[in-house]
Amino acid sequence: MDTIGYYNKYASAIFEQTVERDLGEERQAFLEEMEEGDTILDLGCGSGRDSLAFYEQGLDVTPLDASEEMCKLAEIHTGLEVLNMSYEDMEFDEVFDGVWGCEALVHVPEDEMPVILSKVIDSLRQGGTLYLSFHEGDFEGTQNGRYFCEYTQEKLERILKETGRLEIRKIWVTGEEAEGDKTLHVLARKIS
Repeated sequence: MDTIGYYNKYASAIFEQTVERDLGEERQAFLEEMEEGDTILDLGCGSGRDSLAFYEQGLDVTPLDASEEMCKLAEIHTGLEVLNMSYEDMEFDEVFDGVWGCEALVHVPEDEMPVILSKVIDSLRQGGTLYLSFHEGDFEGTQNGRYFCEYTQEKLERILKETGRLEIRKIWVTGEEAEGDKTLHVLARKIS
């Protein structure tokens, strides 16, 4: 079973595990870069938790997920139309003021990241804000039925800088080192 198949099969359980997760601090850091009415792409929206929070803050949100079953649950939860689309199929041209990718790219193999990242950057307007988060580490491979790719801060900074189209505004880490459960967050701005 591939990663999308995993999300389709276990959509209800994943929804229950993630819908109440508190990301208030991360969302606030992103929202400080946004203005009311701005357009946001919620990349890999999952349960729709963040899409709903942004919508309730007065932003124009487009949720997107590759899992058909997650899209159905997110639509019920948010009342918003959710695009069922893979990252490879995205062809947005400077449509969004912000892209929110909360652990959205954790399943993208490192060798495919430049192409996917390019599509994400293409979707941003000039000066638009990108938020991404990843599991911190150096593991890449299949774990518990899904493919994962972790990043160190140094590797993530290198990949983002190599695009030549992003200015890194802030990188920070949350989580417990003792539990090996750390998350790497980045805010960046699209530059010309």
